[in-house]
Amino acid sequence: MSSLDIVDISQLRALFTKPYGAPAPTEQQWRQAYSDDVVFEDPTQKQKGLNAYLAAQEGLLRRCDDVVLRPGAIAMDGNTAFVEWEMGLKIKGIEFIYPGTTRVLFNDAGLIVDHRDYFDFVGPTFAPVPVIGGFVRWLYKRFVD
Repeated sequence: MSSLDIVDISQLRALFTKPYGAPAPTEQQWRQAYSDDVVFEDPTQKQKGLNAYLAAQEGLLRRCDDVVLRPGAIAMDGNTAFVEWEMGLKIKGIEFIYPGTTRVLFNDAGLIVDHRDYFDFVGPTFAPVPVIGGFVRWLYKRFVD
């Protein structure tokens, strides 16, 4: 049996949806979706194990005034799924928007064993900041032109 028989797109959409002002998923909800030995990686960190993943999520929520996550397109093939999303972080009155994509791998029980986020951390974080933002935009342009 493949995870496609266990996990459906609506469950993934729910996992990647959090409006501003709404509570984050509970520890129980995370544990229903993720394997105890999950590997999580994004541009800022790599965590191994569900407890480390939960601590990373709690740390993000503590650092922010509020967080939003809006899913876009979702594709599944075998035990692999891709979720396009937009994340917003409100910190000290400033909103930072990060468009990205997540690739998740499921085990045969339908639990996520590998979660990898792909997004540009530097541009959305530093582009709005005076002086530093100008340098970041100049640097990005140098690589694109």
